Amino acid sequence: MNREPSRPIQPIHVTVWDESTPGAPRAVLVHGTMTWGTECFAAQRPLADQFRLEVADRRGFGDSPDTERGDYAVDAQDVVELLGNGAHLVGHSYGGVVALLAAADRPRAVHSLTLIEPSALRVAAGNPVVAAALDRLRAAAGNGPAARTDPEEYLRASAEPFGLPVPEPTPRVLRAVRSAMAERPSWDAEVPLGPIASAEWPKVVVNGTWERAHPAYREFVGEALAACGETVAELIGARHVRVEGAGHLPHQERPDVVNDVLRRLWQN
Repeated sequence: MNREPSRPIQPIHVTVWDESTPGAPRAVLVHGTMTWGTECFAAQRPLADQFRLEVADRRGFGDSPDTERGDYAVDAQDVVELLGNGAHLVGHSYGGVVALLAAADRPRAVHSLTLIEPSALRVAAGNPVVAAALDRLRAAAGNGPAARTDPEEYLRASAEPFGLPVPEPTPRVLRAVRSAMAERPSWDAEVPLGPIASAEWPKVVVNGTWERAHPAYREFVGEALAACGETVAELIGARHVRVEGAGHLPHQERPDVVNDVLRRLWQN
């Protein structure tokens, strides 16, 4: 049964895609920054034929309430509430950090954990490539409050120098940009990996191989994200999947590969 339109779960909004039989396995999906749930995970909707997908909007994004400043720790508590008695958990980029924190806080409510291009760079700061990227990001953040930048200018500056298409500045997109400009940086999060490493449920980290990305994008953060994913996978005992031909959005660029990974993971 298709249960769209979505149902609100306070304080965040969640869209439910469920065309499966009653009692199908649940999966909670957490988006990254400058996007929202249904936009980020549109290519995963076919998985609703077997699973109940609960696609969250973090605070300040999509149809969730506004927030003065987004915070991965607050988002993680929202996800903990959403997990309820248990679900598979997926997080992309900033949402990967949120998923890590939620899983560490309540490991018994997690059936499996999938991290897609997680931006938990601080966890992997021992890698020189990651450490250099952290220095660049901290310097960029220190050049002045992002909130003083016009959202349309910020949108262009986040895309054009890296050879990325500039999204149409719709009200929904600009709201996501404003929230992203003010949120607490996920790349500097301290994440307690011990509870996740000791958990017996399966874990997967997915990264793009970044070979087709614009050189400036790959150099600024792509190589660091790839190294971070490898390090996180090693630290938590996860399978590391590298998706050829993809960059920071492997679940959108190669949904055939990523959906197959998720389907196999959730069926076990």
